[in-house]
Parts: sequence; C-alpha cells; structure tokens
Amino acid sequence: TYWVQAELSEVRVNNGHCYVEFVQKDRHGNGLVAKARGNIWRNVFAIMKPTFERATGQLFTAGIKVLVEVNVSFHELYGYSLNVIDIDPSYTLGDLARKRQEILRQLQEDGVLDLNKELPMPVLPKRVAVISSATAAGYGDFSNQLVNNQCGFYFYTELFQAIMQGEGVEQSILKALDCIYAREQEFDVVIIIRGGGATSDLTGFDTYPLAAAVAQFPLPIVTGIGHERDDTVLDLVSHTRMKTPTAAAEYLISVMQDACDGLTDLTQRLNQGVTTLLASHKERLFRLQARIPTKAMQLLHEGQLYLQHTRHHIIEEALLLLSRRQQNLPQLSHLLQVAQALIEKRKFQLRLLQQKVSDANPEKLLTRGYSITLKDGKVIKDASLLKSGDEIVTRLKQGEATSIIK
Repeated sequence: TYWVQAELSEVRVNNGHCYVEFVQKDRHGNGLVAKARGNIWRNVFAIMKPTFERATGQLFTAGIKVLVEVNVSFHELYGYSLNVIDIDPSYTLGDLARKRQEILRQLQEDGVLDLNKELPMPVLPKRVAVISSATAAGYGDFSNQLVNNQCGFYFYTELFQAIMQGEGVEQSILKALDCIYAREQEFDVVIIIRGGGATSDLTGFDTYPLAAAVAQFPLPIVTGIGHERDDTVLDLVSHTRMKTPTAAAEYLISVMQDACDGLTDLTQRLNQGVTTLLASHKERLFRLQARIPTKAMQLLHEGQLYLQHTRHHIIEEALLLLSRRQQNLPQLSHLLQVAQALIEKRKFQLRLLQQKVSDANPEKLLTRGYSITLKDGKVIKDASLLKSGDEIVTRLKQGEATSIIK
C-alpha cells in the first residue's frame, strides 16, 4: 500500500461504492500534472465518509485535498486504478486551514479585513435584518429570545431568506446582503444565523467573495452560525461572532441593557445635580436676604450724613450771603425760609424711605405672625394653583414646616 496526496476532481457514489478521480495540479498554475482513477468500495466508504466529515467539518466532495492510503490494481477492461483503504483527515484539515489563511491574508492586503469590526455598534440596535433560512430551528430560537426577553425591549426584525447549508450558500447570502444594502437606512445591524446541521456544511462560509462582502458591509454584522469547534472566515471578518443564534439574540439584548443602565445612571446624576444646584441657590438666597437689613441701615446712615452735609452747606451759604448782604434782610429771611423748607422736605423723605425699608423687611412681617408659603422655591399667592399631593414649605419667624396638600 502507498500514501498518496491528491485533490479530488470528481466524486460519484453509486450503489454504495464511491468512484473518484485524483489529480495533481501545477503549483504555479492550474494545469494538470497527473491524474488517476480511484475506487472506494462500499464496506470502506460506509465507515470512511462519516469519520472524515466529523473530523474535518468538510464534505467529502470534489475540490478538497486528501491524503489516502491505496493499493494499486489493474483491470484488463477498466485499466489502472487506486483502491482507497484509509484516509488521514488531519491532512485535509491542514489544507482547509491554509485556504482560510490565504483568504485572510488577501483581505489584509486589500485593507478590508477589520473594516466591519471597526464600525460602532448602535446604542439601540432595535432594527435587525436577519439572514437565515425561514425553516431553520436557529431562526426560531433567535426570534423567541428577542420577543420574550425579560427586559421588555422591543425589536423590529425582518428576515432575508438564504440557503445556509450545502451548495449555493455563498451566492444566497451575497444576494441577501445586496437586498439589505439597498435599504441600509432602515436597519441598525445585520444578523447571520444558522442553527443545527452538520459541521460539514460550513465550507460555504469560507469563501473570499463572501468574506470580502461582509468585511466591507456598512452595517455591523453579528454571526451566530451555531458551531463550537472552529471559526469560519465569515466569523473572523464580522463585527461580532457569537456561537449560536440564541447567543446572538442575547448579545443584542445586552447592548440594549447597557444603554438602559447608562440612561438610568444619567437620570440619577441629573437628579443629584439639580438637587445640589437648588440647595446652593437656596443658601445663596438666604445669605442675600440676611444682608438686606444691614444694607438698609447703611443706606439710611449714608442718607443722614448727606442730609447733615447739605444742611451745613446751606447754613454756611446763608451766613456768607448774610455777611455780604446785610442790607438786604428781607431777601435773607426768604432764603432761610427756603432752606428750612428744603431741610424739612429732606427729613420727611428720609423718614418715608426708612419706613418703607422697615416695612419691606421679611423678618418684620414674620415677627408679626405672618408666614411665607413656597412651592418648588417659589412664593404661592393663589391657592387655586395648588393641587392635591403638592408639597409646600411654610416659613415662620423661627424655622420652616413642610406640608402636603390634601
């Protein structure tokens, strides 16, 4: 027996037997260097195929590279062929990993590998475009998780149907992305989900065209393809990778919850800030109120000094005029009368001003048994403005009382 490295160019199953064509291609091109016909008989194929697909997550199909153990046979009618008796899945796994790395390297060289990851996730990702199969169990799990979330958040979802396994995955998802792109302004986020199914169906998510489209998509893309073992290329270029459709729904709910928590925190900070500001202004108001009597006495004192100065000035002027014009006594008598009248007028105005200041002093009103009623820091003058449940503050001569309107 011999171990042979080759690429499967053709795979046909008939009556339980598998007939393949092995090829070797030129490393620097696509030309064939060698090819050989191969057979995998029913008893071997029945065991080898499921073992290979479980180990690699890859369908046993044309286009993959394999390492197989064969013996060589020659038939007079059908000619030379290789009979496969065993296969090494690790070789194919290595080749698949190499292909993924080549795709990632090409995306890196193109400068698009991390574009979708760099997009900001919306604060409220409520409008969700879902790419999935309508009959997939994962889509039902995703929808139920969003609708029945414990926080009571509402999500608008729209399904863009696509083939999620087997042939046609790449083109089907690309078509769905094109439909979403045409209505980009209507959505906040894109979810690509696939629930259940064999891991061998994941190869459709490891293609360069699909990876490039997801990496450059203008909306954040969250994947929940439903597998635990490996990340597909699609997972690696998307904004956020979740393991299952349910986990993808929980992720959206958590983003909404973070926004809700942030809003609650801002509300608390706003209330605290307003309370502190009101207390500061109230304290300042009380300080200004306490300064009113002192300021009033200062103004009265200044008025008295001004009056005395005016009186002395008038008397000096009168005496000067008297000394100069003693011959004109009637005129001097009249001047003195005018001066005296002016002095009396100033005294009367000063007394009025003093009385107004004294009467306007809130402390004087409070000492007489009056009180001041306030609501939200404002004086209440009309009882009809109050309603049941309002809180009011009554200021007395000594202290305050808080009341609830019934």
